[in-house]
Amino acid sequence: MATRTRPEREVTQPRLGVVGYLRWGWRQLTSMRTALFLLLLLAIGAVPGSVFPQRSIDPAQTDAWLARHETTGPWLDRLGAFDVYSSPWFSAIYLLLFISLIGCILPRTAVHWKALRSKPPRAPKRLARLEAHADGEVESDLAQVREAATAVLRKRRFRVASHDEGSVSAERGYGKETGNLVFHTALVTLIIGVAVGHLWGWKADVVVPSGDSFVSTVTRYDTFAPGPFVDESSLSPFAVEVEEMTADFNDREPTAQTFGQPRDFEAHVNVTEADGTTFTDSIKVNHPLEMDGATVFLLGNGYAPVVTVKDDDGKVLYQGATPFLAQDGNYRSTGAVKVGAASPEQFGFVGLFLPTAYIDPELGPVSVFPDTKSPALAMSMYTGELFPDGRPQSVFTLDTASMEAVDNAEGTDQLRLWLTPGESAELPDGKGTISFDGVERFAGFSVRHDPGKGLTLWSALAALAGLIATLTIKRRRVFVRLVQDGDVVRVDVGGMSKDDDEGLPEIVREIRDELVGQSRTL
Repeated sequence: MATRTRPEREVTQPRLGVVGYLRWGWRQLTSMRTALFLLLLLAIGAVPGSVFPQRSIDPAQTDAWLARHETTGPWLDRLGAFDVYSSPWFSAIYLLLFISLIGCILPRTAVHWKALRSKPPRAPKRLARLEAHADGEVESDLAQVREAATAVLRKRRFRVASHDEGSVSAERGYGKETGNLVFHTALVTLIIGVAVGHLWGWKADVVVPSGDSFVSTVTRYDTFAPGPFVDESSLSPFAVEVEEMTADFNDREPTAQTFGQPRDFEAHVNVTEADGTTFTDSIKVNHPLEMDGATVFLLGNGYAPVVTVKDDDGKVLYQGATPFLAQDGNYRSTGAVKVGAASPEQFGFVGLFLPTAYIDPELGPVSVFPDTKSPALAMSMYTGELFPDGRPQSVFTLDTASMEAVDNAEGTDQLRLWLTPGESAELPDGKGTISFDGVERFAGFSVRHDPGKGLTLWSALAALAGLIATLTIKRRRVFVRLVQDGDVVRVDVGGMSKDDDEGLPEIVREIRDELVGQSRTL
């Protein structure tokens, strides 16, 4: 028997075309899987921002990191490791997530709006197959039982619809999907708020000793990080004078574990607003100063020894309160005095300020209490170029890469100065004198302008409310089917839930019991 073979035919596959590929790409971008993947990428992309120093936060530390890592630093800089949150790749993830969320929200909102306006679906014929079921009988008329079923379900805040004489459908829990949409919409507005704060906001830090002041101008701040669209000349020029910086430490219980612990920090300030209005206020932790266009936070405090440096002819080369940065709970502080006016060679000092000085045989100079019970200043001297290559420096450190340590008069060891308030010391090689005149406190302020903070706050609250609604509200459908059998009406109640709902069977039984009980009195 001969076999017949079918002629081979060329398979024609459908072609998507440009529109088809665009539709396919849009569906992939707006899928929940893609949104979750972008959230994961956003979290991973933020990791370098917490590992490497960021220019927007601390330019001096960033430059110092690059100087220490001459090989890897430039490559990381090209990849945006030091400007993570404004880098093109982080912005791309940010914008794709934004578009993905909008693509998820819009069609779901249309579907939800349509569901809110539609009636609950017709009751199935076999309610016993549903996940929750209860039945019973009552001697009454079918129309009266249907009215009773409608009343019972509406009392429980169900949306009720009767599709025929023998069935009643009810549904509730639309707030679950509403909360879900509110949550995702709030995420979008949260992203917008953060973007507004980044683009039009700015932040700055300044250290102000007691008795000193600062004006809100770019040149007065120690660090200033503006957003891309910030006009630096448009800053509101308010002024803040630190009248007194106070700190309260526990000194009443020497044997207690809380001995030396801070109780309160407070900066008493005189404020002059841009329009000339003046007032006094106090700035505390979690109690910032609200200004027109900026908020002033108290983020740090410490001691500022008053140091005077004179040349050999008695001319003042440096004088003022110099902030030192605390290193431990007893305010053992490090700092630097930079004498840029010295000639022909610049010089500076690095050292320790000890509020309550003590020479430990093993640890060396330490402070045993954070308040100024017995202050002392220990310093070493360096000569050379203070600001090599013009790189910015922290006010608390001295870059000694281009400087040399100064030896003592005998030339046997590095020069070490130990000064208490009111004391002075001669500097070697006829460089003059240095004196420790007293101690002031300083306040470390962080000034922020964030035009998107209101939108961000309300978006976060709305997201929290939507999430709570999504997790707590149950989407339920309850169906009641009635059959007249002589003088008896058979009542069949079934329920189903969109999610796991352990309480649904009990609710169905309660509706059956309440319905049968009401129907008997009709």
